[in-house]
Amino acid sequence: MRAFLLMLWAALLALATPAQAQDKRIALTFDDVPRGAGAFFTPEERSRRLIAALREAGVAQAAFFVTTENLDAPDGAGGEARIAAYVAAGHVIANHSHSHRHTDETDAAAYLADLDRAAAWLKGRPGYRPWFRFPFLDEGGRDAAKRDALRAGLAARGLRNGYVTADGSDWHLEQLTLDAKAAGRAMDMKALRKLYLQSQLGGIAYHEALARRTLGRSPPHVMLLHETDLAALYIADLVAELHNDGWTIITADEAFADAELAAAMPIVPHTSGTLTGMMAWERGVQPPLAPLWMSTEMMSWMFETKVLTSPEPQG
Repeated sequence: MRAFLLMLWAALLALATPAQAQDKRIALTFDDVPRGAGAFFTPEERSRRLIAALREAGVAQAAFFVTTENLDAPDGAGGEARIAAYVAAGHVIANHSHSHRHTDETDAAAYLADLDRAAAWLKGRPGYRPWFRFPFLDEGGRDAAKRDALRAGLAARGLRNGYVTADGSDWHLEQLTLDAKAAGRAMDMKALRKLYLQSQLGGIAYHEALARRTLGRSPPHVMLLHETDLAALYIADLVAELHNDGWTIITADEAFADAELAAAMPIVPHTSGTLTGMMAWERGVQPPLAPLWMSTEMMSWMFETKVLTSPEPQG
């Protein structure tokens, strides 16, 4: 009887919960794998910590987008084993090109040949998914002919766009830590954790509001992260904060199964950025006010004034 009453109480609570709090779902994805050493860990240490943190946070499956040229860099040594370790931990891998180019750096044929090099490395590997994420989220920029050629090239190869719906510019904060380390400047790790969480949660909240305005619903979101030391340090904290805010962490497979988003190919003057942003632009949807933490300029100022604890070296 007690078990039945507990089940009934849980069901009543669910009915009383606003719909918006029930359908907030998000998958975690990490770009540029394998990345070079960060400010705090070697690549091997970072991978071990990130796998452990995702396990601790209860993330059953994240997606790691591989840039195969990184395997040839000095820090890429052992990268194949680290990628295999992600897969062994239950995560999946996908294509992020060979050399991580902007679309305006080459023509469409060369761009597709570059992603084919990465596809050849990925083919047949455990955990592989036929998704391609455009480097810099640049699908052709202002060149409509190139955009259409690249989209057709993906379709001809059986690849789906590994789009992003939410972004908090974690790459910028990671670069600030690298610059600080190179300059010999100490960092307040508590303040760094706070800034990381503010920036990522702010980016998610902004794109969730934009998606609701654009689609009339909360879609299964795809969060853009990078394989960084900051992720290894704080991903479990980020997941805990998301849970506190009513989010459910889903697999990348679930997120990319959304039919409306999978079919979306926005036609906008500059084809780049999050899919939510491009769809809103195409439909003439006014975006919400951006949270303070989304600006990279503000992030830099916060990092300088709150995170750095030692004065800038005098040359």
